Formats: sequence, C-alpha cells, structure tokens
Amino acid sequence: MPSFDVVTEVDKVELRNAIDQSNKEISNRFDFKGSDARIELSENQEITVFADDDFKMSQVYDLMMGKMTKREIDIRSLTKQKLEKISGDKVKQIVTVLSGIDKELGKKIIKAVKDNKLKVQGSIQGEVVRFSGTKRDTLQEVILLLKNEIKDVPLQYKNFRD
Repeated sequence: MPSFDVVTEVDKVELRNAIDQSNKEISNRFDFKGSDARIELSENQEITVFADDDFKMSQVYDLMMGKMTKREIDIRSLTKQKLEKISGDKVKQIVTVLSGIDKELGKKIIKAVKDNKLKVQGSIQGEVVRFSGTKRDTLQEVILLLKNEIKDVPLQYKNFRD
C-alpha cells in the first residue's frame, strides 16, 4: 500500500551554517564594533540572540533571517520569544526552532484531508503524520491539498513508498 510521511523539520547543518555566517558578519560590520551582539545555537535547536539594545537586536535578527533565507531555511519554523533584559542595557531573545508535528497540528492535518473526502488513512505517529492509501494518485492529491490548506507551518513530505 503506498504511503508517505508529513513532517516539519529544519536542516541542522544549514541552520548551523546560517548562524555561523551571521556571527562572522556581525564581527566584521562597522556598526557592531565594540558591541556584544552575537547568536548562539544550543544542542536542543534553540537560538539565543544577544545585543546591546532593542535597535541592534532587530538588526541582528534581520541579518540572521537574511542568512537563513539564503540557505533555504523556512523562517515560518522560527518562533520568537519575549525580549529579556539582562545586565545593564543589554538584551537577549530566545528563538525556538519548530521540530516535529504536535498533536493539535496533526489533528488539523488529518481533519483537512477527511473534510475533502479523499480515500486515504491518516495516523499520527509521534511527531510524524503518515498517510496511506490504495492509489498513488490519491496520495499526490493529499500533498497538493496540504500545500494549499496549511500555510502557517512549513511541511515536508518524506518516505513516499509504493
């Protein structure tokens, strides 16, 4: 029976490269000379952005978004947290990277397919939604439907099997 998986993930190597490029440009730019602006990536794919003030924070964030876009990282998979003040005027902001499909989004994906009465079975398996059906063409219709219906989260379609 043909099947495929719907996932949400970011290429970790490209993410690391985009952050390294951003830090390199920050260290070379004249407007950041003498500032404590930097970007750090933790092991659990959480980005921490440090800057001297709100204005520099927005500059660093825009610079990072540009580098990520060039490396084909979908910026819809990033969620900014609240801006925090640390010592003096310095600020930091944590940006979480979306990884995996949570239960609510999985239910939304399956409901969208069921509402269109396509003859496929969908199941949530951890952080992956798997669709299986009798015809390959029907599964391709599901992919097209999800591309049109779910716009707020970047979805990837993997493990297409006959």
